[in-house]
Amino acid sequence: MSETVTKTLQATLVTPTTGKEQRLQRLLDTYREALHDAFDNKADTMSAVNDIVTPYDLPYQAKDALKSYVPKLRSTYNAEELDDEHPLRLVNRAAKFDYSDEREHGFVWQAPQPGRGTNFWIPLRINPEQESLWFDLLSEDATVGELRLQRHRMSWELHVTAEYPVEEPTDSDDPTYIGFDVGESALITGCALKRDVPRKPMLVSGSRARHLRKEMFTTLRRLQSRDAAEWRVDERFDHYQNSLTDVVEKASRQAVEYAQQFENPVIVLEDLSYIRERLDCGKFMNRRLHAWAFARLQGRIEDKATEAGIRVEYINAAYTSQTCYACNRLGRRKEQAEFVCPHDDCHVSEFQADINAAANIAGRANPWGESVPWEPERDDSPRDRSACDSATVHRETSEKSSQMTLSAYSD
Repeated sequence: MSETVTKTLQATLVTPTTGKEQRLQRLLDTYREALHDAFDNKADTMSAVNDIVTPYDLPYQAKDALKSYVPKLRSTYNAEELDDEHPLRLVNRAAKFDYSDEREHGFVWQAPQPGRGTNFWIPLRINPEQESLWFDLLSEDATVGELRLQRHRMSWELHVTAEYPVEEPTDSDDPTYIGFDVGESALITGCALKRDVPRKPMLVSGSRARHLRKEMFTTLRRLQSRDAAEWRVDERFDHYQNSLTDVVEKASRQAVEYAQQFENPVIVLEDLSYIRERLDCGKFMNRRLHAWAFARLQGRIEDKATEAGIRVEYINAAYTSQTCYACNRLGRRKEQAEFVCPHDDCHVSEFQADINAAANIAGRANPWGESVPWEPERDDSPRDRSACDSATVHRETSEKSSQMTLSAYSD
């Protein structure tokens, strides 16, 4: 059995000649004009969009994409207005690629143009990690979806949606549940739970992402206060977003590679639905936490796990950072990186807090793949906001030793 995975392939167009660049720019400008025209006229059916875009000098691949996309803007995306930077969308019939190892850039794309015999080939710089999927497109082992072409200040980028089959994860009688806690101080904390015992925990520092987000907020606010040119603001924003995307990709890859070292791994994640609405850690912390894409990181872990044939489950996120993994009763976080279980009959006294949370996450999955409901016996969590999960600022760990403390984490 196999299931289908969707992935977006990325490529940068090799700097085109002046003539080709002018034709690409004319195509993009005409597409945006047609898009705004159809949207402003409130076209909400494919037929209505077709009547508006037919006179425009566009290739049929772009017109067909508009007929599908415009009706969704209001009905699906609830759009009230459009910005001016929409990418050029093309249906899958524009996915005409070729490869030759005799060329400096092996892959080329036939850029569609209006009229007969006007298309032209242009070389692509592809993401090396996606090379096998580009070959799958050529051999039709992967199915092409939509294409999107966007111009940045100094380059053109092509995004191609591809669907391809992967092996469906097989169920095991003896799975190893691996919980991942997503936070800010520790970007990802992973812990495998085998026979209720934590095994080989892993931590990925969040200092790089935290620094980038702080720098982005400060830089963009300074540029806006100086009335900097719009292209300059957009350029800096794209720089930080690309850097954060790189952080997310590397961290999610580390998480899946960590899971693969165990037999019959099952990744367990928290259900973070409506996390933004539930956070209340003060104005300063709320801004920081709301800016961090918890679900985005989880999504990339799930995508990579699916590609690797690893099953992913989601569990109830309540109290995972405030509950002792061993006795399942509420404790407290004495310091940000230190969890304390106050119950004398529990063999845990102090434990690394993020690893404790990850162990709790792993422990809440059950063999039937359902989220285990959990309610605390009583809510004795602190009222001073010191328990806003693991996504809070890092403080120094306690020097006091204890019988169950794993190596303390610090940036």
